[in-house]
Amino acid sequence: MLDTQASTQSTSFERLAGLCAMLAGVAGFLYSVAFIIIARSAPDLGGLLSALFLMLGGLLSTAALVAVYQRLREIDAAFALWGLVLGLVGALGSAIHGGYDLANAINPPAAIPANLANLPSPIDPRGLLTFGVAGLALLVVSSLIVRGHQLPRSLGFLGYVLAVLFLVLYLGRLIVLDATNPMILGPALLAGFIVNPAWYLWLGVALWRNQGV
Repeated sequence: MLDTQASTQSTSFERLAGLCAMLAGVAGFLYSVAFIIIARSAPDLGGLLSALFLMLGGLLSTAALVAVYQRLREIDAAFALWGLVLGLVGALGSAIHGGYDLANAINPPAAIPANLANLPSPIDPRGLLTFGVAGLALLVVSSLIVRGHQLPRSLGFLGYVLAVLFLVLYLGRLIVLDATNPMILGPALLAGFIVNPAWYLWLGVALWRNQGV
């Protein structure tokens, strides 16, 4: 009786997590549209929308990460927990960064000196959490997906690609800074418009359908 109830609760949460993952994929795509496209012609609107979708994407992905941990802990509990912790830190860091930018977009602060405006964010310096820590989490999670049968193995291979793109983005923002540099622009376009939305949408469908390999 208790096992049946626990299984029902787990399935119910997985469906919620699947929906959140799909919405996170949509939010990630819309973030890229706002940050890369809209911001060029309407900087204020692009900044507001990109902050909103960054915050929403981070919050939505937390449910998906917990559901993934529930599955992957059967393979290696310690690595699954490490992946969950890294993923939650990256997701919440992204949400906080987005919330901070959103607050500034809605109620802009007084003029900030140029030397201070160019400083990295104290919350998420150069994307340390949004890209760096999230990339490490994806490496851990993807390795477990590939090793096990709880989720489609191809999803794990796509996760490897996204992890590499995230880590390249973090290093590019840390070292190069210029957003138009091909080292940053190329991975940003590929991750933001294709790989990140595809990974979360695929994960969401797999969780919603209670799908394994």
